[in-house]
Amino acid sequence: MDLTLRVWRQESPEAEGRFETYRAVDVQPDMSFLEMLDILNEKLLTSGFEPIAFDHDCREGICGSCGVMINGQAHGPQRNTATCQLHMREFSDGDTLVIEPWRATNFPIIRDLVVDRSPFDRIITAGGYISAPTGSAPEANLIPVPKETSDAAMDAAACIGCGACVAACPNGAAQLFTAAKVAHLNLLPQGGPERRSRVERMVETMEEYFGSCTNHGECESACPKGISLDNIALMNREYLLSKIRSR
Repeated sequence: MDLTLRVWRQESPEAEGRFETYRAVDVQPDMSFLEMLDILNEKLLTSGFEPIAFDHDCREGICGSCGVMINGQAHGPQRNTATCQLHMREFSDGDTLVIEPWRATNFPIIRDLVVDRSPFDRIITAGGYISAPTGSAPEANLIPVPKETSDAAMDAAACIGCGACVAACPNGAAQLFTAAKVAHLNLLPQGGPERRSRVERMVETMEEYFGSCTNHGECESACPKGISLDNIALMNREYLLSKIRSR
């Protein structure tokens, strides 16, 4: 199939950006979206033009590097799918695709479709680890964990930190990302000793960079891993309890 691509091009953070139009011809339905961009970049290089810069690494929906807005939707039209796992069969011959970087104040554009997501790293650094000394590792089965709790922690840990939740949110909020990181550490026994201080540090760091959640729910819809809004409720409860107890 043949497609028309309107791609955001921007040489640097200070440069003025613009849309440029390209033709993608003979696109195979089984290609991934990033493979299609690879082929387009090869043609641009052959013709002496600068290739389109975009983030990617594992291309298996694990690392969270990929992520663009496709026709106004984070990661494109297929639910629970990262851009690198999106296949071209989701589109039709003759379609026009508008491809943009994440649009969020605290994800400044570096070049073309690449944005700086380092505020996420600062949230993780603020509290996204377990440092309580526990001695040698015990046998895992010696710590009883209800299955529903372990399942909830595993679901939260599926967050790949791609930033789709921020890009999709009208407020540019990062509550879903932060809540997922809080939940997967706080739900399990190993995260218990630091749960109060952890949630305070992470939430307060998040608030330095991102907007407030007003329950639009766009974040859950855009998330390629289907992270539930329930995690935000859990984070808010943990944060309030921590503040009450610290007083």
